[in-house]
Amino acid sequence: MRRAATKKAEGATEWGRRRLLGILVAALVVAALLLGGLTYAVYLAVAGIGEEASADTDVATGETDRSTVAQGAVHRDQVAAEPMLAVPENAAFPAETTSAKVPLIKIPAGTGVNGPAFVMTGFPHTPEGAIGQLAQIDLAVLQSMSLTTAAEVYNAWALPGGVRAEEWWITASVQAFLTSTGMGEVKDPSSSVSLEPAAALVKGTDGPDWTTVCVLMKVTASYKQEGQIAFAHCERMQWVGGRWMVAPGAPPAPAPATWPGTQLAHEAGWRTWSTDDTTDPDHIEGDH
Repeated sequence: MRRAATKKAEGATEWGRRRLLGILVAALVVAALLLGGLTYAVYLAVAGIGEEASADTDVATGETDRSTVAQGAVHRDQVAAEPMLAVPENAAFPAETTSAKVPLIKIPAGTGVNGPAFVMTGFPHTPEGAIGQLAQIDLAVLQSMSLTTAAEVYNAWALPGGVRAEEWWITASVQAFLTSTGMGEVKDPSSSVSLEPAAALVKGTDGPDWTTVCVLMKVTASYKQEGQIAFAHCERMQWVGGRWMVAPGAPPAPAPATWPGTQLAHEAGWRTWSTDDTTDPDHIEGDH
């Protein structure tokens, strides 16, 4: 009896951390598999690259300049679908950070007011504002880990002409997590998922009202044991009706999920997240 009890305890411990990390990786991989082939195919078609064309090894690591005049759908498809740095799955796990100085990106704080589907809004009409809004969309869905919430948030924040709510990158990640843990349509009350925006980049723009931006999150999940992983997400964003929304079109190429602050994250183009406190409505001039 003692031996059986010991084996059961060892099995529970083994399930905890290793399986939890496997579940978190699955959430990343499933979304990448669903969208990666499609977006790259769109990119090849738009760019006019056929079988006889030479392979282009360039990858997107953030914008080089901002387009002030909109060029239209073809340019937007190219920006969104341009491949990003390919990294191994284990790059998302906690790792040693680089001592080199990493560029910062200042993200506005928003107004703190909840908008549609209880997602915080009030971000300015800038690419950095689009990053702040996308991060809030992700936070609202991934921290709840609910398929119903995913659908509600997407339908409230996505313009017509994109994928369906159930095909959205974040919905696929939620589905992978819930399926792997056998939780049904919402996460177990004994589990928790928290996210911290850690890095971001502006992949490209097309005039003042359109941009493709990417966010990199530190995810901490607790279910019997605790695990951490990096989660990366890029999205087309469009300024409509005084707020940034998910824009129509095929989803962008998958973003490189690297542990924030590592040399590989730097090579992928990620810039360390820095909140611009001057945009906080509670900020008082002269505060530090």
